[in-house]
Amino acid sequence: MRALSKSKLIAFRQCPKRLWLEIHQPDAREDSCATQAVFQTGHEVGAVAQQIYDPAGEGATIDLRAEGVAAAVESTRALLQTRKPLFEAGFEAAGGLAFADVMLPITESETPAWKMVEVKSSTSVKTYQEDDAAIQSYIARAADVDVRSVSIAHIDAAWIYPGGGDYKGLLVEKDVTEAAFARYAEVAAWIARAQQVAAQAAPPDVQTGAQCGSPFPCGFQKYCQENEPPAEFPIAWLPRISSNALKDFLIQSGAQDMRDVPEALLTPLQRRVRDATLLGQAYFDAEGAKKDLLKYPLPAYFLDFETIQFGVPRWAGTRPFQMLPFQFSLHRMDTQGQLSHQDFLDLSGNDPSEAFAVQLALACAEPIPVFVYHAGFEGRRLRELAQRFPAVRAQLDEIRGRLVDLLPIAQARYYHPRQHGSWSIKKVLPTITPDRGYDGLLGVQDGSMAIAAYLEAVAPATSSQRKALIRDELLAYCALDTRAMVEIWEKFSQNLSIPQPTGNTQGEKPC
Repeated sequence: MRALSKSKLIAFRQCPKRLWLEIHQPDAREDSCATQAVFQTGHEVGAVAQQIYDPAGEGATIDLRAEGVAAAVESTRALLQTRKPLFEAGFEAAGGLAFADVMLPITESETPAWKMVEVKSSTSVKTYQEDDAAIQSYIARAADVDVRSVSIAHIDAAWIYPGGGDYKGLLVEKDVTEAAFARYAEVAAWIARAQQVAAQAAPPDVQTGAQCGSPFPCGFQKYCQENEPPAEFPIAWLPRISSNALKDFLIQSGAQDMRDVPEALLTPLQRRVRDATLLGQAYFDAEGAKKDLLKYPLPAYFLDFETIQFGVPRWAGTRPFQMLPFQFSLHRMDTQGQLSHQDFLDLSGNDPSEAFAVQLALACAEPIPVFVYHAGFEGRRLRELAQRFPAVRAQLDEIRGRLVDLLPIAQARYYHPRQHGSWSIKKVLPTITPDRGYDGLLGVQDGSMAIAAYLEAVAPATSSQRKALIRDELLAYCALDTRAMVEIWEKFSQNLSIPQPTGNTQGEKPC
């Protein structure tokens, strides 16, 4: 019988088939860029936790990769006798394997006793993290370690980084001792059942469903979907599945095709999507869309931001996971339909916020409409920048007041079956102009790839040649976002003749 790690047990809790695949077919796992970014944030938070809990550097860290499981467990046993802070401590017992993030000695105890801290990169304590704490402490105590208290440390989203590498205050703790200790019978049952699943010759028969994304995306989704008979009209194409009645129906019935959903359970929007999909015909309320846009005459701007966020802030004056804009693309259309383009991109590795705010205030100085796609996002970024930089507060507030959101117009007036239930600009654009899709871009093709590209560009080890290539990819990607808005505006306003951009001055880039 193999000892199952905490991560394997959490995988079992999410889906027994996921556990089996983690053990028997790990190469089938494909984690998205977003999932890999979460892992990276977790590593960064873990490193900072060691500074916070052991500021004098007196403790020790178990290196699982270097030592291997057996040696790591043996090293832990020896280091626990020193009664100093210990990180990534390994325990094996009761069919389970645990590596605790932080073990802190309880100094007032006559015999070695410990406080266990599980460090999380979330901004609050999640239910599955309480499962984590119960599993970790159960295995440690089964290994005869005197764990007397258990806490979950998570990020304080309101904390502002003062700079200088001082991260005191980044983490806050929630004591979960009583709840963790009370669940040991549950944990023992989880381990027993998981061991049975792990020993099976074939994976459990589990169909893809809601569990594939909860509590986090499963890297085996693509593998599982490829091995299931595809639904002709998947339920996943229905937008905004939020009603409890519909959720309960899907769980109880196992329905995979939208044709199997009772009419009464669908919202008007879902019915529209279903009908357009089944008929293979686009829905377009052309007159309604044109009327929506009549109140915003030319000239007008079309604006898009790209942002970066860090769980562990890098720049003084910023908060954990604060969305910090590092790039914008701005198309301007004059009264004759002529387009010009400006952009901003900072890959210096320094906080781009102030330069971004100043350049945006200059670029959008005309008192004309500013079209965006999902105004809540740009609006919040403008408000945050205005609060941080009083010198341009008035200009940014004024720009925010001129935002016009194309997304709700698209949702109300337009749907094409190829959107597959999404009004993402990347889904809508190819249905309007098939030759202008994002798959034609080199390198960066979506937001997650843009974030990964930014992080690579600002890394010290990145060569100047590679950085220049990334710059071109980011500029092309963001420019396509605003050009896509122009195309959507053209379709909705029924302005069918838009010339190519002109007026390429220094600091501007044609789309």
